[in-house]
Amino acid sequence: MESSTSRTRLNCISLADPDTQRSVALLKQACLDSGFFYVLDHGISQEFMDEVFAESKKFFELPNSEKMKLLRNEKNRGYTPMLDEILDPENQVNGDYKEGYYIGVEVPTDDPQSNRPFYGPNQWPSEEVLPKWREVMEQYHREALRVAKSVARIIALALNLDADFFDRPEMLGDSIATLRLLHYEGQVSNPSKGVYGAGAHSDYGLITLLATDDVVGLQICKDRNAQPQVWEYVAPVKGGFIVNLGDMLERWSNSLFRSTLHRVVLDGRERYSIAFFVEPSHDCVVECLPTCKSETNPPKFPPITCSAYLSQRYKDTHADLSTYGNGKA
Repeated sequence: MESSTSRTRLNCISLADPDTQRSVALLKQACLDSGFFYVLDHGISQEFMDEVFAESKKFFELPNSEKMKLLRNEKNRGYTPMLDEILDPENQVNGDYKEGYYIGVEVPTDDPQSNRPFYGPNQWPSEEVLPKWREVMEQYHREALRVAKSVARIIALALNLDADFFDRPEMLGDSIATLRLLHYEGQVSNPSKGVYGAGAHSDYGLITLLATDDVVGLQICKDRNAQPQVWEYVAPVKGGFIVNLGDMLERWSNSLFRSTLHRVVLDGRERYSIAFFVEPSHDCVVECLPTCKSETNPPKFPPITCSAYLSQRYKDTHADLSTYGNGKA
């Protein structure tokens, strides 16, 4: 049983606000309540955001044969076809009705670091097919990481940590930051029959920055244990990001901050969005923070490295690559 009728109200954090304490208070309230909030005044121009969306659309409009040449490899780079992911296997009859494209931190093959999970060279469409595409996406990756680090500073203060806690070399200074372009075809979702644009899930990492077009589709469930579950729409925000906390931050905060269930429900309109997933370095140990545990609130999660945690989560989410026939790796 579930219901979804209303739009939720989210706090807005302006990165240009000189009153840091106000930003910290607004963010902390959002993290305790839903784990979702808006970020405005982030310094990425609307013109450039429009260009990123336009270039994303150009890729998804390519013939399927061209897109499949760039099929997601073992490093989770490249194209993910329709139904590739199944985010809510208990309730979905098929996979997600979306296609995507993963772009991570560019590490050349001759760099020893490229052997690590989630590191390595990206897959790129050819310049002949999509001129400027790589240049635009790499610039966006840099800009989004800058914004994410600014948000992480406010999160650190909200957890009573030093502002640069997450910006140290062993954390976001050497991060596994992944850009994901997403395209939802003009399907109509039917939750009662297990058909979704994206099934209900929480994100894996630290934080996610989401930019969307003006088509409503994202829903959140603030209490996953409620019966019935109540799903609320999150309105798109022009020129801003919808930011949500991931499971890693919930672990770090000893469940003080929320990593909230969310999904995408389609109304028949085509929809584009751009997600930027931010995780710390491979060897970073995620363990309950001293400021979030006590004798009455002992650690709820065992320590785990970021790399081990992410590897397992991706394995559980994606279809086997061999199902696409070409075994491209």
